[in-house]
Amino acid sequence: MYNIIKRLFDLIASLIAIIILLPVFIPIIILLKFSGEGEIFYFQKRIGYKNKMFDIWKFATMLKNSPNMGTGSITLRNDPRVTSVGKFLRITKINELPQLVNVLIGNMSVVGPRPLVQRTFDAYPVHIREIVYNSKPGITGIGSVIFRDEEKMISSSSMDPHEYYDRVIAPYKGALEEWYQQNKTLLTDLKIIFLTMWVVVFPESELPHKMFKSLPPKTL
Repeated sequence: MYNIIKRLFDLIASLIAIIILLPVFIPIIILLKFSGEGEIFYFQKRIGYKNKMFDIWKFATMLKNSPNMGTGSITLRNDPRVTSVGKFLRITKINELPQLVNVLIGNMSVVGPRPLVQRTFDAYPVHIREIVYNSKPGITGIGSVIFRDEEKMISSSSMDPHEYYDRVIAPYKGALEEWYQQNKTLLTDLKIIFLTMWVVVFPESELPHKMFKSLPPKTL
């Protein structure tokens, strides 16, 4: 029943959101078309439901060849590969909104584990890789809430970015996603949607841990 209700919610929410956001999308599309490299959307293979690959939709925020430049799959704060318009889109998370199309067609949900590229997925412990996508990946999720500014965290570390992700971020993020698999309900999803908006305004807030007292202890 949970999955049926969730899919119905995803359909209605994504359709309404796309219609409401059209006045926002149109000027962004125009800006992207006439700035940077003229790319509007960015499509990338991500790991999804039951570990099957799918194409994720995003607004283009980086140079087309960015996966083969600099830190590759990891983006840093003030990353030189990010375009001027893209920087604003990434900070505000507007670049993620085209994933509403993914939700509408059914390969994503509004709430779920974030869909990862193979490189960052492989950084999860094996038992997390086996369960994390027993739910459809989401536009937001508990990992997205807690790691609201992952780029800043990686940039602030003295460690190599990939080493920091593998040794520090991936284990804790995996624990958060395991928690979600054990606690997913419609109420949990609604709280995560609220917290997603909350941490955009209050990025240092402790409210997520107060609202979900059973979250894994912070290790960062």
